Amino acid sequence: MSNSSKPTADIAQTYRNSAIRAIDIEKDAIAALSDRINDHFVRACEVIMACKGRVVVTGMGKSGHIGNKIAATLASTGTPSFFVHPGEASHGDLGMITGQDVVLAISNSGNTSEVITILPLLRRMGAPLISMTGNPESTLAREAVANLDVSVALEACPLGLAPTSSTTATLVMGDALAVALLEARGFSAEDFAFSHPGGSLGRRLLLRVSDIMHTGDRIPRVTGDTTLSGALLEISRKGLGMTTVVDDTGALTGVFTDGDLRRTLDKSIDVHTTPIREVMTHNGKTIEADHLAAEALNIMEELKINALPVTDGDGRLVGAINMHDLLRAGVI
Repeated sequence: MSNSSKPTADIAQTYRNSAIRAIDIEKDAIAALSDRINDHFVRACEVIMACKGRVVVTGMGKSGHIGNKIAATLASTGTPSFFVHPGEASHGDLGMITGQDVVLAISNSGNTSEVITILPLLRRMGAPLISMTGNPESTLAREAVANLDVSVALEACPLGLAPTSSTTATLVMGDALAVALLEARGFSAEDFAFSHPGGSLGRRLLLRVSDIMHTGDRIPRVTGDTTLSGALLEISRKGLGMTTVVDDTGALTGVFTDGDLRRTLDKSIDVHTTPIREVMTHNGKTIEADHLAAEALNIMEELKINALPVTDGDGRLVGAINMHDLLRAGVI
């Protein structure tokens, strides 16, 4: 009977039941991987750590799609890697692989013909082979120096045909391998950022205050004896919502912000005669130029302020930065 004859509520529940069943099956497949982190996994890590070339990932069909992602994850976490289609490898792309490389071949059956075909050539060039299969007794597994077992008890597909649990298990095993290698290499967040300079994470981890701060004549700056009205003109001219206050040596002595102005006006102070030193904030928060821009953002958010003076190690004013600068730079 067609599902269209069922009440809407029944159809909705059928969708939910199918989805939950698929998730539960794939959860079990992932959980089973913990017992497979064995000597073969350690051996695979050792071989890759000793590799003087790159990790070349290969696989057909859905295994190839997963292999592409594994190669990308390895490459972005400190293990140089790329994907080669096994069919193309037999028609010229095998020249991309050298004896200095390690080959990670993925096949659920372990007997995929396009992958098996290139094994003798890999053996001849001396490139170590690591396999990721659902059949530890397969040709591919036997040829490998280490086989990562990604077999599953059940596919999430109710027909048992579409690779579902098996591709999920393979992807997770690939992530486990990448993370183990990342930690073994001491790969840092800054290393990761250098591989992702165009992304928001890269900007947060690489961008320094010095890269985006206002310098020179663009810094709002007055001396302590400047009148409040003069300081307000400086705030208006520079457009950062505040002005810094410095002494004759260029050392920062205070800051005056929009918030300070509101508090000052409540006191009925004469803006034309009152020197800024009497109403400024003393010993305000600052940041140094070599600090991460993300750190400046954290300070502003924590203190609920919109701008920061930038000083050197001796307390001299060298720049200014505000929330709009961070927004334009993509840090926010």
